[in-house]
Amino acid sequence: MERFPLDLTALAADIKSWGHELGFQQVGITDTDLSAYRDKVRAWLERGRHGTMGYMARHLDERLDPAALEPGTCRVISARLDYLPDGAEPLRILEDPRRGYVSRYATGRDYHKVVRRRLARLARRIDEAARTHGGHRAFTDSAPVLEKALAEKAGLGWIGKHTLVLNRHAGSWFFLGEVYTTLPLPVDEPATEDLCGSCRACMTVCPTDAIVGPRELDARRCISYLTIEHRGSIPEDLRPLMGNRVFGCDDCQLFCPWNRYASISREGDFTPRHDLDQAELLTLFEWSEAEFLTYTEGSAIRRASYQQWQRNLAVALGNGPPDAAVIDALRRRRQDASPLLREHVDWALERLGAAG
Repeated sequence: MERFPLDLTALAADIKSWGHELGFQQVGITDTDLSAYRDKVRAWLERGRHGTMGYMARHLDERLDPAALEPGTCRVISARLDYLPDGAEPLRILEDPRRGYVSRYATGRDYHKVVRRRLARLARRIDEAARTHGGHRAFTDSAPVLEKALAEKAGLGWIGKHTLVLNRHAGSWFFLGEVYTTLPLPVDEPATEDLCGSCRACMTVCPTDAIVGPRELDARRCISYLTIEHRGSIPEDLRPLMGNRVFGCDDCQLFCPWNRYASISREGDFTPRHDLDQAELLTLFEWSEAEFLTYTEGSAIRRASYQQWQRNLAVALGNGPPDAAVIDALRRRRQDASPLLREHVDWALERLGAAG
């Protein structure tokens, strides 16, 4: 190991302290060896379980080797930021077919902006402390990074049966971010204990049976994938199972016993905006594209297009009660709808007994 005129142990402790000052609940450090995850990732891709997310396969070498993405990287700093907002009770919204369920991570400000800004500040502080030694680059779900594996190796938690990272003191309602560094910092002990045990709650409650085995997710059946990543037609057999979930799905987290330890986030940025934690489906469906762009400005919902948003809402309305106002709104939207949206509107009208 190269000898540095730095106390790397002290620097590692400082990095964690600075991370806490920036609002992160936990910071860990790991090496870049992801060989234990390589075969599973490749098998998942070979089975086509990533669906249309071609980017998952395009940069596989960089995803499996941090140094291939950022030359010289020998350590990864992994950080956790809790996000569970203080909004409407999720199960109450899921049980109300007239309201739209938006995944809790997307009801406030886009986490990419929040986490990336803080990680960039952490990287700058490391630069200042390390002076001319080392290079540092921050990531937040913005590059081919195997972030859950790195978080597990850095001791932030273990990968649960729902494929999310679980922390015994905080559950799974948190974002992850990373700083790649060329500094050979001391590493933390990885999370080697699987505390899911025989529990299968996440697998049992998944509305579309997307968790096909422990830590085995078929994205093609996952409501989060279908409502956000998938650009085309939603398979007809899955539409009734989506209920009123219009952007993402949290069921596997809502029913996970470990989330009894999750804390409400104190981050104002994650406070729900525009009633997105409990808005009525009809109100959302009647937004014009201009209103959609206004109400979702600075939101992760922008990952979906207006057409996808309308498609998702049409399915949710079709899964609700046959209200005259809903049927009228669907018929009006159908008049100038794209072929994709018209297909889902027609399906909804048929479900509501108003076809033709």
